[in-house]
Amino acid sequence: MPRNNKSSLIQKIASQAYVTFTNCSSSAIGDNKVFLEQQTELAALISDIRAADLKIAPPKKVSISSPQSSAVPPVTYMHICETDAFSMGVFLLKPGASIPLHDHPGMNGMLKVLYGKVNIRCYDKLDKAVGAEIETERQFEPPLLPFQRDDVRRAVLRSSGLFSEQSGPCILTPLKDNLHEIDAVDGPAAFLDILAPPYDPDDGRDCHYYRVLQTAGKKSEQSGEDETWLLEIPQPDDFWCGGEPYPGPEVSV
Repeated sequence: MPRNNKSSLIQKIASQAYVTFTNCSSSAIGDNKVFLEQQTELAALISDIRAADLKIAPPKKVSISSPQSSAVPPVTYMHICETDAFSMGVFLLKPGASIPLHDHPGMNGMLKVLYGKVNIRCYDKLDKAVGAEIETERQFEPPLLPFQRDDVRRAVLRSSGLFSEQSGPCILTPLKDNLHEIDAVDGPAAFLDILAPPYDPDDGRDCHYYRVLQTAGKKSEQSGEDETWLLEIPQPDDFWCGGEPYPGPEVSV
């Protein structure tokens, strides 16, 4: 895509995302030198983005005497653009809001905090061990219900950290840091989010939610990290995402 020096930073990010993720095979990206170089350039651009570049700002403080309605979504989303290669938008979290642990099947992603602070915990799924079904029946209190046993997955906690607007982007791949949960810390928060390719249930890229059951009490042979067990669950009742208009520079891809 051609680049105009007068283009907004978010337009440059969109153009670079298109170049990075178009014709990118998720099964081979780990060894794809060209992809990694393009991804590095994209991460450098995203590191420079600020809330003011998108004409957004933290909300004014809510009066204690005027609590937010329970009908107000804890998280809202500003759609910026979407192509077959990637989607891009901004998530805005109310104070105390969380995006539950969820996955991004076969997808790459980048997350850059625009204001506020968020704590991000990232997990990797592991292959189920032989006999895992029998083991899970015995170790949980209360025991899993029969219909839940096929929804248990072994995983490792890959990383956990606090991110602010001064932080670089959080990067996920189809195999590493693919599951994450995001909590707003000490007030509201917003972050730019790029997913490649976009969610598409018809193409096997649906969002699944998980709950951490407990640590498995052993190290993973694959990574050496402490193992944990995750239970796939329906979307939590206390989480839903609303929409609001994007006020920033127009983006064309």
